[in-house]
Amino acid sequence: MLCFSALVGAVPAFPGFDRMQQIAAQRYGQSAVKAVLAWRQLLDDLQQEGHSVEDKLSRVNAFFNARLRFDDDIAVWRVADYWATPLEALARAAGDCEDFAIAKYMTLRLLGIDDSRLRLIYVRARIGGPDSQVSQAHMVLGYYPEPSAEPLILDNLIRDIRPAARRPDLFPVFSFNADGLWVAGALQPSAAPGARLSRWRDVLDRARAEGLVLPGKQP
Repeated sequence: MLCFSALVGAVPAFPGFDRMQQIAAQRYGQSAVKAVLAWRQLLDDLQQEGHSVEDKLSRVNAFFNARLRFDDDIAVWRVADYWATPLEALARAAGDCEDFAIAKYMTLRLLGIDDSRLRLIYVRARIGGPDSQVSQAHMVLGYYPEPSAEPLILDNLIRDIRPAARRPDLFPVFSFNADGLWVAGALQPSAAPGARLSRWRDVLDRARAEGLVLPGKQP
């Protein structure tokens, strides 16, 4: 089995993973340790030269879609609404749409993708095809090549990453990142997402306590 200490020197950009490995072992056991090692190996691979942004998006999207089983918070955490850290989600190997989107967001931030290019997007997702009238609340991650550009959508409902125009089943409600909150595509003046979205602030605080420190501005 790959020893975690063998990776410490290989990934100096992510020293917090030492703490996450320890927490994984103490709280969740060896299966969680293996998941953290796999996550760290993904980061190690993708921080090497030669990987395009598109490659990072694709592999991060595929990693979490494969590692996490979709399940409701009530089944995973015994509460109605809980935003898990990437470590928590990987340890349970399960999560709901928020957990998929948060894990992808934090991983891409660790890989150096600027916060201005990433937003967590709340949508109404049409279920059952384009003519269906059934919809449900859902969260995806959007990557914006430019701040005003059409985003690429990273989603746990489908495997491939598509431009927003090719996701007619999704109807955006609002979006946010560490820098701000957008409603109907417009940045809200003086809207601090950490203050408006208590679960967002809470999951960032818990991730930091586990050793995951994102570069740049923190809400």
